[in-house]
Amino acid sequence: MEKKVPGVPSQKLVGGVSPRRGLQKGRPHKARPGKELLTRDASPFRGRGSVLVISAPSGAGKSTLVRRLIASLPDLVFSISHTTRPPREGEKEGRDYFFVTRHRFERMIAAGEFVEWAEVYGHLYGTSKAQIEKALAAGRDVLLDIDVQGYQQVRKRLPEASSVFVMPPSFLELKRRLTHRHSDSPQVVERRLAAARQEISHWPDYDYLVVNDRLSLATQALRAITQAGRFRRQNQAQRAQEICKTFGG
Repeated sequence: MEKKVPGVPSQKLVGGVSPRRGLQKGRPHKARPGKELLTRDASPFRGRGSVLVISAPSGAGKSTLVRRLIASLPDLVFSISHTTRPPREGEKEGRDYFFVTRHRFERMIAAGEFVEWAEVYGHLYGTSKAQIEKALAAGRDVLLDIDVQGYQQVRKRLPEASSVFVMPPSFLELKRRLTHRHSDSPQVVERRLAAARQEISHWPDYDYLVVNDRLSLATQALRAITQAGRFRRQNQAQRAQEICKTFGG
């Protein structure tokens, strides 16, 4: 699933915890203030919004890319996750997360209300399908920053979503980035590298591949992909039908 660069937590692996974005210090990243769903007016010419999924191995630079992408596209937003963990200091209901009981969360799972969900260190996190639908209907694009396991859930429930896999230029460069972050112990770095070897094999499952060897070019590529999604036939259908009516059709 996905992940205070913005984000949403990822998916449950039966019998274990999913290696997802936002697990540094056991915490998924929460949505950036001001980037919540339905907090800004969508552009008046827009059709229905689109969903963009971004996945990458830890250390590929996804957090920086996502931050730059969000800053450059005013109609691109993050969904707000539901979680069973208690609020931390400074967190607000409906801005950072929707805080619910485990019982309520499990009822939502049973009702099929999540496009993906996960358990992280004893707490449940999930991405609400209803929240995404509200944003799409308002003409906003929704970015899901999730791991490869979470994407397997999303592609089944939201087959219309576009997806991007962000890849580092090489294994050695990925190791250098993880080592130079100085935020993880050598053991954690090795665990992330081991996970990357497995995650990298899933790149053919995605619609687009972006190699993050130059930050500016990778950001430009993600921006182009997002903007192209806005003009997919299904996202412009209502507008096209309205235009057709002016021709008497």
